[in-house]
Amino acid sequence: MMSKSFRSPGLVLGALAAVATLSACAGGSKNKADTQYVARDVSTLYNSAKYRLDRGQYKLAAALFDEVERQHPYSPWARRAQLMSAFSYYMNQDYTEAVSAAQRFLAIHPGNKDAPYAFYLISLCYYEQIADVTRDQKITQQAKDALGELIRRYPESRYAADARLKLDLVNDHLAGKEMEVGRFYQRRGQWIAATIRFRNVIDQYQTTTHTPEALERLVESYLALGLPEEAKKAAAVLGANYPGSKWYQHAHKLMREHAPGA
Repeated sequence: MMSKSFRSPGLVLGALAAVATLSACAGGSKNKADTQYVARDVSTLYNSAKYRLDRGQYKLAAALFDEVERQHPYSPWARRAQLMSAFSYYMNQDYTEAVSAAQRFLAIHPGNKDAPYAFYLISLCYYEQIADVTRDQKITQQAKDALGELIRRYPESRYAADARLKLDLVNDHLAGKEMEVGRFYQRRGQWIAATIRFRNVIDQYQTTTHTPEALERLVESYLALGLPEEAKKAAAVLGANYPGSKWYQHAHKLMREHAPGA
């Protein structure tokens, strides 16, 4: 799983500062807060949740923010509590609940000024679950989709620049998975299947670090399939774009070895 060091805490915490808190103290915050249904005024309930959040009791904070919405659904603080609940679940690494809470906020308040942050939070929930390339990449695709949606909807938001950086890393990860599968097919001599994977990298993830290797392995695969002209085209693209790479040196050597009369 990708480290939480990628979460850009300044963006996350800065967004929270924009979500106003009630000025009242936590109603004598030394009192124990619990999630049993006890009718409480919105000020006491909201600040009890915030008190727990500030002390790192994220699961309890989330439950209390949910209670704000449940007990006071038409209060202005219910809207804030929805987003704070999503953040609390996220901090507790309860990503499914965090996504659900953020999506509920967006469904009810699609035009709210905090909508970009809700999209960003959803993106982080997927992003921080990305596994290594040897495992299924469904969650990686979900992270890509969520980051892309954030950038598409709010290209000028404070979260867009960070989303673009994360999207580059996600694409590199997906390209790495394609390469891993392509190399597997190569080792088994399944050259057509390998070629499809390497072409996917070049066509879909051409700006990633995997492109030079994908081109070189296309040269290998085309030569193994008896398609020297296709291999020559791939080698030419590799030479034009990555002339100093080790992958071009490998491809150039292969083409010389397979040249007529060699």
